[in-house]
Amino acid sequence: MKFLLLSGLSGAGKSQAVKVLEDSGYFCVDNLPLSIADKFLEMCISGSKIEKVALVIDIRGKLFLDNFRSFLEKLKIFEIKYSILFLEANDDVIVSRFKETRRKHPLGEEEGSIIEDIKKEKCFLNSIKQMADIIIDTSDISVKQLREKILIAIDESESLRDIVINFSSFGYKYGIIKDADIIFDVRFLPNPFYVDTLKNKTGLDKKVESYVMMWPSSKKFIERFSDLISFTLPQYIKEGKTQLHIALGCTGGKHRSVVLSEYFSDWLKKNGYRVFVRHRDIEKT
Repeated sequence: MKFLLLSGLSGAGKSQAVKVLEDSGYFCVDNLPLSIADKFLEMCISGSKIEKVALVIDIRGKLFLDNFRSFLEKLKIFEIKYSILFLEANDDVIVSRFKETRRKHPLGEEEGSIIEDIKKEKCFLNSIKQMADIIIDTSDISVKQLREKILIAIDESESLRDIVINFSSFGYKYGIIKDADIIFDVRFLPNPFYVDTLKNKTGLDKKVESYVMMWPSSKKFIERFSDLISFTLPQYIKEGKTQLHIALGCTGGKHRSVVLSEYFSDWLKKNGYRVFVRHRDIEKT
């Protein structure tokens, strides 16, 4: 049996995640009362034909949260292997989503604010986040991208290639990507911005790509960075890491970082890895 614990911040996309899980054949239970948790587990293992279970645990079940660790111990007693998927998003995005839907935050009080409620919720859920096997930040991804990430997260295969690699390009002038595991500055390479015919193009343009890749420094960087990735990925996997976020930054996030993110993403895909690429600042001016 596959047993998934789905948790995360209110407004981070758990409802969408449940739809994805149900479409994938999961029997989903939202906010199971603690009083029937044991009976539910017994049902799961007593000849039930249910093969995939997803249990949603969030701030609405405060009593359940207080006894979360004891529940995990019960899973072990029943010899049920589980994984924890946690969804989060930055404060501004969550506030915006609540305003769009005109819904009240589960911790909402008349004298409080959404920001205060979010802070309280983070404190409540921090212990679950720390135990999560996979954390997905939904701040800048579409529903389709969230679906893809979840489908990868619940994949049953166990080969070395099961680590999910996210490549992001960004511009330092707009700030770094805070949730990246590895950040590398490629501003040492010649900048297409100063070439009149390339200035208004992006790294997705073949001419910009050719310009960035033509320099000896670019070729040497690709060689050495490829060696670094080839060495570290198996080590991350051995340590149980299931996702890795690599961010490459240049000045504006339109040229050099885009070209190199595309290059390394394609290279890893050809080597059998599952890779997502995102260009955070490519449309900014």
